[in-house]
Amino acid sequence: MKESIQSLWDNPNLLEKYYRKNKSEFRQEFSLLYPQMKGQPAAEFWHERLNFDSDRISWGSQAEWKFVVIAALLAGILAKFPAFFSIDEEFFYPRNLGFIAFPFVTAYFAWKNQLSINSLVLPVGVMLVSALYINLLPENQESDTFILACIHLPLLLWGLLGFVFSAAKIRDLSRRLAYLNFNGDAVIMGALLLLAGGLMSGITIGLFSLIGLQIEKFYFEYIVVFGLASAPLVATHLTQTNPQLVNKVPPIIAKIFSPLVLIMLVIYLGAIVYAGKDPYNDREFLMIFNMLLIGVMALIFFSVAESSKDEKSGPGIWILVLLSLITIVVNGVALSAIAFRIAEWGITPNRMAVLGVNLLMLIHLLLVAKKLIQTALKNAQPDQVGITLVKYLPIYLIWTAIVVFLFPVIFGFE
Repeated sequence: MKESIQSLWDNPNLLEKYYRKNKSEFRQEFSLLYPQMKGQPAAEFWHERLNFDSDRISWGSQAEWKFVVIAALLAGILAKFPAFFSIDEEFFYPRNLGFIAFPFVTAYFAWKNQLSINSLVLPVGVMLVSALYINLLPENQESDTFILACIHLPLLLWGLLGFVFSAAKIRDLSRRLAYLNFNGDAVIMGALLLLAGGLMSGITIGLFSLIGLQIEKFYFEYIVVFGLASAPLVATHLTQTNPQLVNKVPPIIAKIFSPLVLIMLVIYLGAIVYAGKDPYNDREFLMIFNMLLIGVMALIFFSVAESSKDEKSGPGIWILVLLSLITIVVNGVALSAIAFRIAEWGITPNRMAVLGVNLLMLIHLLLVAKKLIQTALKNAQPDQVGITLVKYLPIYLIWTAIVVFLFPVIFGFE
């Protein structure tokens, strides 16, 4: 669409049609073009129009809601497959939980972006192969490779969603950054929907119990299941039709929690030394240590994606620099502990999976930290940090595919 905006800049009528065709994508592409056209009367007009904080809520077109409702119903039906077709829940849900949400959100963006059949061959093909593969894996709930495949498969589906969100333009790094921003907005909107749904469920069940009707079983088995299945799709639609609803929340969260997490991490590392905890021999502690690392990494990436919108760096960049450096230290400790366990007790699927992801995160952190330092020292622009961040994301997806598809074969489905 960026090329279309440029070519139709002198044709207001067609430009307006392009805007109404896909407002969210138009807004995203115009924001990328605006620095080149800043100062032009038409550019300033569109800038003010697209960034005007309206009090009105846009619910989207009737066609959009038809698509959302139908897709949400299909997601709910898929979530109820075990009940409808007498499938063992312990067999179905670990393997297919990701397919209840991601394919329908992916279909939403494929429809919104009007992707061609050729563009959809890759994501649809990978999803179908993944669904067939994960459901044909030997039924062994205690298999490490099976558990790893079930944990990593949603991440692979998340990557396919990003491919479709980016309109199949895998080399457009600005679209990858927009995808990360979308994830932050969608998570916040989804959390609000779930909170509101929880309150409504409590009130509904309480009111019916007052008149002697116990509807808990039916309500949780059908209303709640369909509501949870449809929440990602509804949250996605609301963020796309009303970006002004939540787009100011992620920067606030990033600015508040980045310094707090930095302080907590420094204190926690000191407390580990004081308590004498040993990640080299304590497996449970190492698992918690790695969960902490992943959480802090997610906060750094989330904060970088938000800070890349700023035109100039400030104290927030220095906080991210310190946070990334501390996280590199944490990653190094975790990595050395995993290497020690492999050297002492041998290779297992879990140790190899954790070793691989820790290596990838360490390299990624070093690249991002380097660019953050350059930005803090005024040797790079803030938006370059975001570009450095998203360039590396496909590496994670390659490793995820290896864990999902090759680990079970390499380790004999153990």
